Amino acid sequence: MTESPARVVFRDPQQKLATRVADLLARLSLPEKIGLLHQYQAPVPELGMAAFRTGTEGLHGVAWLGTATTFPQVVGLASSWDPELLRRVGEAVGTEVRAMHHTNPEISLNVWAPVVNLLRDPRWGRNEEGYAEDPWLTGVLSTAYAGGLRGDHPQWLRTAPTVKHFLAYNNETERHLTASNLPPRVLHEYELPAFRPAVESGAAVAVMASYNLINGRPTHVSPLINEVLRGWSVEDVMVVGDAYAVHNLGGDQHWADDQVAGFAAALRAGIDCVTEEGPDAAPTIARFTSALERGLITESDVDAAARHILSVRIRLGEFNPDEDPYRSIGAESIDCAAHRELAREAARASVVLLGNDGILPLDPARAGRVAVIGPLGDAVFEDWYSGTPPYRKTLRAELAARLPGLAFHEGVDRVLLRATAGTLVTADGTLKITPISGTPDEALFDVLDWGQETISLRAVANGRFVGFDGDRLTHDQPGPNGWEVKETFTFVPVDSGVALRHAQTGQFLRAGADGLVRPAVTDLAEATAFTVDMLVDGVAAAAELAASADVVVLALGNHPMVCGRETIDRRDLDLPGTQQELLRAVRAVNPRTVMVLTSSYPYAIGWAKEHLPAIVWSAHGGQEHGTALADVLLGAEPAGRLTQTWYADDSELPDLLDYDIVATDATYLYYRGTPLFPFGHGLSYTSFRFENLSLSTPDAPSDGVVTIAVDVVNTGERPGTEVVQLYTRQQRSRVKQPLRRLRGYRRVHLAPGERTRVTLDLDVAELAFWDVTRSRRVVETAPHTIAVGSSSTDLRLTTTLRVRGEEIPPRAARATLRLIDNDGYAGTVPVAVTGTPDEALRSTTPDAWAVFRDVDLNGGLQQTTVLAAGTSGTLTLRLDDPFTGPVLAVLPAPPTADRLTVAPAHAPIGPVSGIHDLYVLFDTPDLTAATVTFA
Repeated sequence: MTESPARVVFRDPQQKLATRVADLLARLSLPEKIGLLHQYQAPVPELGMAAFRTGTEGLHGVAWLGTATTFPQVVGLASSWDPELLRRVGEAVGTEVRAMHHTNPEISLNVWAPVVNLLRDPRWGRNEEGYAEDPWLTGVLSTAYAGGLRGDHPQWLRTAPTVKHFLAYNNETERHLTASNLPPRVLHEYELPAFRPAVESGAAVAVMASYNLINGRPTHVSPLINEVLRGWSVEDVMVVGDAYAVHNLGGDQHWADDQVAGFAAALRAGIDCVTEEGPDAAPTIARFTSALERGLITESDVDAAARHILSVRIRLGEFNPDEDPYRSIGAESIDCAAHRELAREAARASVVLLGNDGILPLDPARAGRVAVIGPLGDAVFEDWYSGTPPYRKTLRAELAARLPGLAFHEGVDRVLLRATAGTLVTADGTLKITPISGTPDEALFDVLDWGQETISLRAVANGRFVGFDGDRLTHDQPGPNGWEVKETFTFVPVDSGVALRHAQTGQFLRAGADGLVRPAVTDLAEATAFTVDMLVDGVAAAAELAASADVVVLALGNHPMVCGRETIDRRDLDLPGTQQELLRAVRAVNPRTVMVLTSSYPYAIGWAKEHLPAIVWSAHGGQEHGTALADVLLGAEPAGRLTQTWYADDSELPDLLDYDIVATDATYLYYRGTPLFPFGHGLSYTSFRFENLSLSTPDAPSDGVVTIAVDVVNTGERPGTEVVQLYTRQQRSRVKQPLRRLRGYRRVHLAPGERTRVTLDLDVAELAFWDVTRSRRVVETAPHTIAVGSSSTDLRLTTTLRVRGEEIPPRAARATLRLIDNDGYAGTVPVAVTGTPDEALRSTTPDAWAVFRDVDLNGGLQQTTVLAAGTSGTLTLRLDDPFTGPVLAVLPAPPTADRLTVAPAHAPIGPVSGIHDLYVLFDTPDLTAATVTFA
């Protein structure tokens, strides 16, 4: 007899979620539960369960699934500093995902967004995907976006947002092999706080693990998943693996002996659903089945993962279509008028005015002859995670509609490519060598220079880009695109001209017997040599146009698919290719040049800052990009503020792979130099004055709340928006503290002469930092500078708040000192080891050391034990100075079975008392130390 749907507990919305999940789980067989552990989950017809898939990309619009509203890149959205705007954008994206799902159920309601990885280093290829270099601001804005995706119904989900990528992922260079070094303070004060808000608030219901390792351990087996991340939420949190990442455990990372062991380790660590082999779930099912047979996992491990997955599926309304409030969303919501208007609003809110001497805004009645110059003047680019925009509004087109007589030049070279005398490379569907004279259109190519010696060729005959289709070179692409970009080349000088190397294949072009030109040889000597005849010098032609204009709008920037994107970090902060040359040439003939920079990341544009009257920046703004820029140039208020530091030169940055922001003085929190443009910077078309800063109390306990109030006055002649920013700095501490830290902000819009009183509440507990001596957060007794202003360096008013907290006592020597909890180090890196603790330090240079400050060595201590490993070398304990201090003990590193295992080494110590700094010295590289204990 078939059970009545009314009696099926998992279909009863009146039951508690946990009860429904438990009922459904109990009805599934073990093979059916294992089938849930793959991205593509098969239907279970007997239970009325449909097929289910994780993973629709939706960072700033629905990606890869056809036409959808395309919003600005995330770093641009974040520059609005407007969480309500981001919530509305998330709502629009979630609505369009729902609409597409109702048309095609194979489109997943599990959305892989937002990305909350911090913008620690502007060279990161995926900089465009993140919100800010500040963890608190990242949490505020990403939670708002995730909340929009999720919807505000207490029971049902519009979509299931997935924050990514957990954790400490900021480099593309060998991203699956590099280990992010995270001392405890960086972990607890910087990295984890960016992820926590969206999960803790319930805005995000899932998390994706990252490719990298953390302190030597792959993130897909990190204990942080189960021990920390899942503790943030009272709900089930689904954790998914990144694409093919679990394969790395038994592959390139050499963490597991084989793929079965690797998949088992990931499941035990908290990965619920793996993203491997595309839609083919069979290999994953076989590996988990084998892991069960080998005793590497249990059915309880499978149940735990399945429970998290089923919880999300139930909340998405799969089993209650009549109660699902989002079920009626239809295709009419995709690219609807409201979403188009929201795209324009978001693009406009993302624009940041970096500099202005008064030339902006332009007055159409008095601007005179305006010339738009530059490779981004008439282009709207997509990035890897962009959707397909229904239209593209360019800067040139939007200004031309409002400024009659607008002139334009792209500023790129136009060339002929000669193979031999009397022959040219022509574009007639394919690229081939043709005996021809003159300069017909089919022989003309524009050279787009993307920087880092990378160019594209655009056929003048049809305006399409040259790319490789796997057999021959064609010219049918709108620009560089795809996971593997096949439309980029490098000119390589040879004696008789130049050879062209195709970037994606790495092969040089060679003309075949059939006359077709292909990437065909790896030996430069075998490549066809070309002579490049320049017909139009782009820089010279642009300068000639600039000289005849009253105002130049110089549109520069990057292509999001080239020289800085997923899998490719940037080499430096230089403007792409010939753009610096173009900038200088245009400015030389026309001082009234306004730079409009469109980019996925900051650039070192110090020369432009010194020599141009105005600079406007925007991330790639989606379908309304040109409209937004034109709006701001012609008078709309530039309300955006930077969410990361712009540096004058990349020499001011630490190594891209060094994640210890405290030790390296990285990000606006610790950076001691003078930024080109600081975190929080953004000008208005009016001016503001700050007055009458006050605190509700001059001193407060660690659990108190202090209200900061300040008057803000619009002192200009136009209405405008100010972002009133609150920063703090702890003046005295046991440890190195940030130079400034954002604690809150308020956006205010004021008419000319208008005054308002802005209040911001500061929860004193948020002034806590991670105390490595006791492995917990602590608020110290200390004075704190309270500062308000327009950016992290433009702080207009300050006062002092005295906080009544704790005094951190000396370390107790009888407690175990974990090397990872050191107070300073040199020449060491954190690594993973087996047992407790699961992290240690390994020396990378001779004479490396780590120090524990203020260790209480009183109490008749006679012996020390160090958990350590090494094939040779010794560990020395010294007091107070790493080189000349008294030697407390010398311990030969014990040999162990492998690099992950540590063993005890013992040594007596002489009479010692008092409070000292304890140094642990490694005399050779490749020594590991995990703990020091005294008895």
